[in-house]
Amino acid sequence: MDNIKIEIPSLPENIRIVESFIDNAKERFSLEDDIYGNIMIAVTEAVNNAILHGNGKNAHKNVLLQLSLLNENLQFTVQDEGVGFDYQHLPDPTAPENLEKPGGRGIFLMKNLCDEVKFHEGGKKVDLIFYLG
Repeated sequence: MDNIKIEIPSLPENIRIVESFIDNAKERFSLEDDIYGNIMIAVTEAVNNAILHGNGKNAHKNVLLQLSLLNENLQFTVQDEGVGFDYQHLPDPTAPENLEKPGGRGIFLMKNLCDEVKFHEGGKKVDLIFYLG
């Protein structure tokens, strides 16, 4: 099993580090462009949520990003140091009353781009799973 992790301070500009991490994963695992695109959007969205919402852009709090290869699946785990959130009762971003709202689409995107999304620790930790086989 391959396992790679990085930890970054909760600053929005650190998304660049995450993008490089994903670029390296693309090379290491010879990812196809379509799955690479899905991974880039979903993982950067999860890290961005962890920075902004989980850790409140507090540079003294970190976001942990871990990549694991399990059987034929790539699993990205994103964990923040925040208090978590109620991931089971999120507003539907496709509902007419939410279409004009500027936010609220991140988890919707993650669920539609990943093969599996699993929340843990009250929403402070999320696994984004992509099937390779």
